[in-house]
Formats: sequence, C-alpha cells, structure tokens
Amino acid sequence: MLSTMLLVTGAMGYFFYRVLNTPPKPEPDSFLDNDDEIERQAPRA
Repeated sequence: MLSTMLLVTGAMGYFFYRVLNTPPKPEPDSFLDNDDEIERQAPRA
C-alpha cells in the first residue's frame, strides 16, 4: 500500500512539474484575426 501511495504521489508530482514548466504557446489564444471575411472580423480599437 505504501508503494502505491508513493507511486501515485510521484506520478502526480512529475505531471505537476511538467505542467508548470511547459513553455507558453507561441501562437495567440484569440481567433478574432484569423477570419478572412471583413464583416466577421472584430472592429479594431
């Protein structure tokens, strides 16, 4: 039982480490400027 707890805790720690140290995505999160049709684009401020 102790080995299972250590295995699960270690796997959780590994995935938390991977998530927290993942570099940010280079592409923007918004898709407003990806549409080619003018009437569907958001107005620019």
